[in-house]
Amino acid sequence: MKTLIVLALAGLGAQLVDGSLGMAYGVTSTTLLLAFGTNPAAASATVHFAEIGTSLMSGVAHWKFGNVDWKVVAKVGVPGAVGAFLGAQVLSGLSTEVAAPVMSLILLALGAYLLVRFTLRGIDRRNLGKPVRKRFLGPLGLVAGFVDATGGGGWGPVGTPALLASGRMEPRKVIGSIDTSEFLVALAASLGFLLALGSQGVNWTWALGLLAGGLVAAPLAAWLVRHVPPRLLGSLVGGMIVLTNTRTLLRSDWIDAPDAVRYAVYAVIYVIWAAAVAHSFRQYRKDRAQESADALAAEAARLAEQPELHTPDAADAADLERSLRAGRPADPRD
Repeated sequence: MKTLIVLALAGLGAQLVDGSLGMAYGVTSTTLLLAFGTNPAAASATVHFAEIGTSLMSGVAHWKFGNVDWKVVAKVGVPGAVGAFLGAQVLSGLSTEVAAPVMSLILLALGAYLLVRFTLRGIDRRNLGKPVRKRFLGPLGLVAGFVDATGGGGWGPVGTPALLASGRMEPRKVIGSIDTSEFLVALAASLGFLLALGSQGVNWTWALGLLAGGLVAAPLAAWLVRHVPPRLLGSLVGGMIVLTNTRTLLRSDWIDAPDAVRYAVYAVIYVIWAAAVAHSFRQYRKDRAQESADALAAEAARLAEQPELHTPDAADAADLERSLRAGRPADPRD
């Protein structure tokens, strides 16, 4: 019973992070199962069976809050399912110890790029609203799905930063679409593991525990991602990627850093990450105030050109301010 409670709490925390940042459910849950002594293939299989339910609930919640681009879900999710099925077959017979550090290096570079970009520049709106190319989404889904199945997690860490870096989608849309398409990936990976390992390869009780916690957290995470400022989300995601993959590299056979070195590096990353998030929040508040002031000035100028029709007063200003908060350019609500 104690193990089930721990798994349910882990599933809740992992889904809360995954649903709000677009990653880390598989990595967190698989790490816990490996700590319990489960072999990598069985751990990944158990997590993916739990993800069928959590990703479905998360997708519905993100859809309700308007965080999903269904065209992106289809274009990235179907290739992702193919990659996940192949990855499940590969993991059932091969070790991924060599591949993990290589992928961590790539993800670390992406995470550092996102952390710097969103902290210092915010969202590049020149490409927002433009369609994401299918020739980009297809290979991305295939690689991310393969990594997700072979590594016990990776759909979010690969897919989320790549889509954010494209600059064509808002962070909440990226996270909602990646989380929703994960249902297809989890379903395909689970089928692959079932065919390769059989039902005895899955600990159904542990999968149920992870699922229970994830189902509770999914709606809350979808609400959270809709109300957290995009610039702040970008910094949070970037820091999460940097920290997670630095940890993987320092503990890998490539480096195998001693505890003192690892903890010192973690401390430096935490300090930089906290400073970046604080800076992003301050800049968001500053940008929002400037946008509101500019919009109020533009509306006042427009009404001043038509004094015979209407004279703006305090009530008009208050109404405009409320509408800006509901759909301001820095934090759109569609």
